[in-house]
Amino acid sequence: MINIICYNNKNNRFREENMDINKHWYKEMSVYQIWPRSFKDGNGDGIGDLKGVLDKLDYIKSLGVDAIWFSPLYVSPQEDYGYDIADYRNIAPEYGTLDDFKAVLAGCKERGLKVIMDLVVNHTSSEHYWFKESCKGGDDNPYKDYYIWRKGRGKNGKRPPNNWTATFPGPAWEYVPERGEYYLHLFAKGQPDLNMDNPKVRQEVVDIQKFWLDMGVDGFREDVITFISKKEGLPNGSIFMPCARGLTRYMNGPHIHEYLTQFKKEGWGNYDAMTVGEAPMMTPKTALKYITEGPNQELNMMFNFQHMEADCFLYSWVYTGFHLRKLKKALTSWQTKLYGKAWNANYMENHDQPRVISRYGSEKMRSESGKAIANMFLFLGGTPFIYQGQEIGMTSIHLPNLEDYVDVSTITMYKLFRKFGFSHNFVMKRCMYSSRDNARTPVQWSAGKNAGFTDGEKAWFKINPNYTDVNVESQQNDPNSLLNFYRQLLKIRKENPIVIYGDYKLHYKSSKKLYVYERNLDGKRLLVVTNMSAKPCTFKAPKGFDLEKGKLLVSSYGQTDAKGGKIALKPYEARTYLFE
Repeated sequence: MINIICYNNKNNRFREENMDINKHWYKEMSVYQIWPRSFKDGNGDGIGDLKGVLDKLDYIKSLGVDAIWFSPLYVSPQEDYGYDIADYRNIAPEYGTLDDFKAVLAGCKERGLKVIMDLVVNHTSSEHYWFKESCKGGDDNPYKDYYIWRKGRGKNGKRPPNNWTATFPGPAWEYVPERGEYYLHLFAKGQPDLNMDNPKVRQEVVDIQKFWLDMGVDGFREDVITFISKKEGLPNGSIFMPCARGLTRYMNGPHIHEYLTQFKKEGWGNYDAMTVGEAPMMTPKTALKYITEGPNQELNMMFNFQHMEADCFLYSWVYTGFHLRKLKKALTSWQTKLYGKAWNANYMENHDQPRVISRYGSEKMRSESGKAIANMFLFLGGTPFIYQGQEIGMTSIHLPNLEDYVDVSTITMYKLFRKFGFSHNFVMKRCMYSSRDNARTPVQWSAGKNAGFTDGEKAWFKINPNYTDVNVESQQNDPNSLLNFYRQLLKIRKENPIVIYGDYKLHYKSSKKLYVYERNLDGKRLLVVTNMSAKPCTFKAPKGFDLEKGKLLVSSYGQTDAKGGKIALKPYEARTYLFE
């Protein structure tokens, strides 16, 4: 039981409430995400690998994080760079071997770092043994119903079974002559959807979880986990959705809670493990059906996308310009509606999102806006997930030519926009801003050859030209660098329980420049002040806060002035105060 001190606007007083907050290691950790192909090459072939990770474990530990989340390391044809798994129990040869992974796991344990695996069970690769066998059909085939197969419609069955389209734009069905049926793929055609209604498939998922947990991993990030149950009969989707038509027929499907309960009861729930689910189109109200703490909890946390819509309409490809109030509304909704009931999973970057400085900050003021975003983000309630390169302010690469891109989603989105009549130049601008490839350039370790990513002749993918200015080596010993700012903030998180377990209250709700919020716990208050604008502005402390009496924990410009409760904030200036 923790005493929560809550501010009452009506009488300008604080009231004490008792609130149950269950403490757990996953709530107190900070997580560093590695997209292995672009993290660090350890053998000179131009591709990031486990030997490269092993070489950088001390660096990761030095950040102040507590865990590593690996994007998929499994055997894969890499059509979707690991999110198309061909073997759940082995490591992709380009990344190393199972023994290499065990060495990394041991190295993490030595340093007190937990390891979280990415688990993709909505679909596999079409190269998976299960799918190859399933294609053969046959009543006595044990893999016949491992995937979702249907006869075609219309004369001679030449039309797909329904009108669904994939989230990677295009048809959601692919015909296999050998079997005489179509299979469902909600993503690329090389990613056939598993039939989770088949109890044998669900048992496979449980067994895969146990395989890695028995090896020593500490949990899973579960990819598009809310898609695994499809509506019975697979009815047509809305004709007004050219992309992901049918979404309402499989998002939060009819048996989703039953299946997740099974995975917990028979799998990860028998270990000291954690799970975080990826959940597109998720709201706090629906999320609580999955992550509310108690005996019926199905997942520990959930990644949502609402705060990633502050510069777009639903999807980064439909650009609207950055709106701070939209960002504040989304984050505040999750902070307040989950508090005391469930736990937040916070992120500003990952492998699916363009670099946040290029979206919500300023590439011209990269370090300043990077610090502002870090201050705003790392003091929120919940577990923070930091993506590789975020800590040094890596930016989007903005590739100008279609042939420069390798991301299957980017290429299919280009084709869709062109199909609807948009010009090549218009669509390329969208690619430069929105492509997932913006987050997948090699990590910039130094200003040397290939940004220090590989000793080989060439990296597997283009390196951002700004690597000579933006790299780990140049920031490592600079006390004013963005890298060391992240270290400072992560250290503060560890030292102050209020950052972990405090409540949340938003101030300056309507401001287009300021993001200001407070956290409260056991009589202590934290005031987080961030100018999220490239223009200076004036901040006046909310009632009940005397800035001159507060302890200044963070000042991105090194400024300490706060006369009369007012601060003249510089562009992207960030400050955080503690009141005891």
